[in-house]
Amino acid sequence: MANLRPEQYAGSRAVIVDLPSYISGYVDGEGCFSVSIAPRRALAAGWEVRPSVSVSQNADRSEVLLEIQRYFGCGTLRPDRSDQTLKWEARSLQTLWERIVPHFRTYPLLSGKQRDFEQFAVICELMIRGDHRDPFGLKEIVRIAGQMNPSGKRRYLPDMILKDLEMKA
Repeated sequence: MANLRPEQYAGSRAVIVDLPSYISGYVDGEGCFSVSIAPRRALAAGWEVRPSVSVSQNADRSEVLLEIQRYFGCGTLRPDRSDQTLKWEARSLQTLWERIVPHFRTYPLLSGKQRDFEQFAVICELMIRGDHRDPFGLKEIVRIAGQMNPSGKRRYLPDMILKDLEMKA
């Protein structure tokens, strides 16, 4: 019960907040697990894989993002000019694997976003093993990432990346 926050208030009544569950619910509504893949000639496989988790909120409600940052002990806060919000984002693979993935495995999401998280966790595990550095492993990551966030925008489509990898093989 170390993560209960009795000092949190809702209106005039003091309530106990189960912070880990609250954070999972908040991320379920306002967050995103994503994996971007972009060309990088300097890398052996020719493509860079960048997993991240982020949560956006109006700047006047930044206290929730600060609490998320404190809870996980990582990530940065920055303005998101695309929608005039403030965004908390964590991108370090080691941090994602050691802090973010275990949290959401213990406190799962309740919406379809849980599927995105599960795919995200698999990609992080593949990357921890170094699979993103060889073409075969990278192809698997591309296939999994292509199933995430179906309504999201992608600069490099999975089919295009896979075709490029096939040409290099």
